[in-house]
Amino acid sequence: MPTLSTTAWDDPAIAELTAAQQVELRARYDGAGEPGVPPSAADVAVVLLARDDDGTPIGCGALRPLTADTAELKRMYVVPAARGRGVSRLLLTALEAAAVGRGWRTLLLETGPRQPEAVGLYTSAGYRSVPAFGHYVDDPFSLCFARELA
Repeated sequence: MPTLSTTAWDDPAIAELTAAQQVELRARYDGAGEPGVPPSAADVAVVLLARDDDGTPIGCGALRPLTADTAELKRMYVVPAARGRGVSRLLLTALEAAAVGRGWRTLLLETGPRQPEAVGLYTSAGYRSVPAFGHYVDDPFSLCFARELA
């Protein structure tokens, strides 16, 4: 069973995972860069790292505050070899709990139409489609979702 830990945005394992995510996304979107403002150590409040039983980093996710009661889910990623094992659901559940612990009542996220796995995860977890927000408004590949947390 994977283990989760909190870490810093500039943790080398996070950098490696998010770089792999960006390579995969550029391949799916014909080389297009990321819409919006990339997350940074200055604006990410929560970072989770998933490790396999042997300690290998296999996934990550982060939260960036937007308002006093809203945060954006960033950089959810699981390496291809670990997909289908519930790692993304584990990360998502833990990030939601962290959000509630910080008083955030709403989580927003952006994904895209060429990421059906992500869309499936979020909709099955209770996220609903919402109009594009922030820097994603003019991006034709942005699909935005939100979930109200308990």
